[in-house]
Amino acid sequence: MTIQDRPTGVALWRQVADGIERDIAAGRFPAGDKLPGETDIAETYRVNRHTVRRALATLAERGLVRAERGSGTYVEAPKLTYPLRSRTRFSEIVGAGGREPDGRLIDAITEPATRDLARQLGLKAGAPLVRIEALRLADKAPICIGTTWFSAQRFPDAAEVYARLNSTTKTLAHYGIRDYRRLSTRITAAVVDAADAARLDLALGRPILIVDSTDVDLDGTPLKVSRSRFVAERVEFVVENG
Repeated sequence: MTIQDRPTGVALWRQVADGIERDIAAGRFPAGDKLPGETDIAETYRVNRHTVRRALATLAERGLVRAERGSGTYVEAPKLTYPLRSRTRFSEIVGAGGREPDGRLIDAITEPATRDLARQLGLKAGAPLVRIEALRLADKAPICIGTTWFSAQRFPDAAEVYARLNSTTKTLAHYGIRDYRRLSTRITAAVVDAADAARLDLALGRPILIVDSTDVDLDGTPLKVSRSRFVAERVEFVVENG
């Protein structure tokens, strides 16, 4: 990090933000690195900590850094290119991008199917469903939270199987389903709620992309319905035809 000459008319917080951005671009702070603390940055640029906070907030809004509560500010990795295709697998996509996929089970319960979920899964309203909620990460950075519903009759003990295997694909394989495909995908935008913000290390009010999808087996029978909430500034979706 270097002290830059201060051009006339440029706000101090902007100069600090630009200086940190240059250091990130030059590789002085690689993706995943923790930035110096606010006090150190303030001393380097000879500004107060309020100015540093505004600079870091600006960089966070642009997706260049992220603040982790009680830990510090870290350089964000480049956006994860996330293809949407007939065969969409989180772990494969993350691995293909040279990153380490991971997942954490948040919750798993059995609940009755709503009319909409029953329609998508080809079941009767009120049929028992297994709902699994999990956090997905790439190189330890939270990427999305996914809620997935399975038929409890077709996939008994799915919650326990998922908790052990930590993978939707492996869970389906446990029940003899070796391959499946995406039937439909719907993408909408929203702002993150308090619960998801805490799990995704995201500030309240930040944008997320909601992906609603239905997957079927090779015979076209519905297997699962999912709603995934992606951090908008950490992914870019690529729709692949064919």
